[in-house]
Amino acid sequence: MANIGPSTIREIISHKGSKVQTVDCETTAKEAVQRMVRSNVGSLVVTKDDAICGIFTERDYLRRVVLDELPTETRLAEVVTERLVVVDPDRPIEDCMAIMTQERIRHLPVLDGDRLAGIVSIGDLVKHVSKEQASELRYLNDFISGRYPG
Repeated sequence: MANIGPSTIREIISHKGSKVQTVDCETTAKEAVQRMVRSNVGSLVVTKDDAICGIFTERDYLRRVVLDELPTETRLAEVVTERLVVVDPDRPIEDCMAIMTQERIRHLPVLDGDRLAGIVSIGDLVKHVSKEQASELRYLNDFISGRYPG
């Protein structure tokens, strides 16, 4: 029960790591999907000349390549989601869950100033909240049963 104040994205990044899979906007959709599969991730941050220009997700592939019957050799520049929602590392996890729900997105890149500091998925957030709730339940059970050191 050591947490004081709301948990932040920084806590998730510190456990998960700050590695983010990035890919150039000239990469083909097929290459991007192959990279996601190899890396076991659902999204790639897309860059152009080392600047972030969007995100490409499994959903983007299905909706913009497969459904539109575009060739798999289509460049990401043509199908990337350019409107990128990002958060800073000190953003409370609950805020991020609300953002993801409101925006109907599953991945949030984390920017610390201008630096890409990580990426979190809805799964990362749910996992973290579940762990916190399990810990709190143990604490409350110990307290109620008299096992709490006091």
